[in-house]
Amino acid sequence: MDNREEVREFLTSRRAKITPEQAGLPAGPRRRVPGLRRSEVAALADMSVEYYAKLERGNLAGVSPSVLEALARALQLDDAERAHLLNLAQAADGSDVLNRPRRRRTKGQWRPHRSLQWTLDAITAGPAFVRNGRMDILAANPLARAFYADVYAAPGNQANLARFNFLDPASRRFYPDWNLFADVAVAILRTEAGRNPHDKDLHDLVGELSTRSEEFRTRWGAHNVRHHGTGTKRFHHSAVGELTLAFEGLEMAAEPGLTLTIYTAEPGSPSEEGLRLLASWAATQNSDSPSTTTENAGR
Repeated sequence: MDNREEVREFLTSRRAKITPEQAGLPAGPRRRVPGLRRSEVAALADMSVEYYAKLERGNLAGVSPSVLEALARALQLDDAERAHLLNLAQAADGSDVLNRPRRRRTKGQWRPHRSLQWTLDAITAGPAFVRNGRMDILAANPLARAFYADVYAAPGNQANLARFNFLDPASRRFYPDWNLFADVAVAILRTEAGRNPHDKDLHDLVGELSTRSEEFRTRWGAHNVRHHGTGTKRFHHSAVGELTLAFEGLEMAAEPGLTLTIYTAEPGSPSEEGLRLLASWAATQNSDSPSTTTENAGR
């Protein structure tokens, strides 16, 4: 795959983020570029300026792991950025084929295995759901469906968390820390684009969000990536109010490319009581609708 533009913009953006002081270099007068010069990155990575310039033009095909590691050190990449650089290099020379997640069918065709849905339904203390790298919710327990009621209700959203974040005004209420959630959503999509650059559905989603949301477009251009495996988030649910929840994201060995996310509340906290109220509210909603969890989860 020709991903030279993606490589070029990623390396340029990382170089621009590092000041000479951070790299242990004298700032010097009359600097015309933000961050480091190409020559400074080349020196830090122990390579010629010409060779680094070739890499920054997007030519990562065939680059050795030792060169990538030297480049990562020079640019002070974190773990997520290092992984992204490796993914870009693998995509450039085609060695990502074996590591690439199997192509997912559309959500209208995909259904969770019975055992997976049983597992989700057995988690009753908090919302639990499965998503892909495009942030489509593919399967969920009843509490997650109640938790994300606004996401499921949004016309044309197709149960996609990124589309909800940027295109639905309800997200501003649901996410009290909206900017943080927006940053995370774009970083997840950018990471997925590096890991699975052949995903047409992802390209279509990014194109839609870039066209319709300046907030998304600006963040997408920053080329930020991150690992998103654990942490604490704040929410405001229309039925139960404020919730502060911890989360764990687990990569699914049986379904490469999918992540199981589970939200829980601190024992004895107001948020734990809020989840109990949400479960009661969910039971009320389910009693009003004959649809089954599995049927809805495959949306």
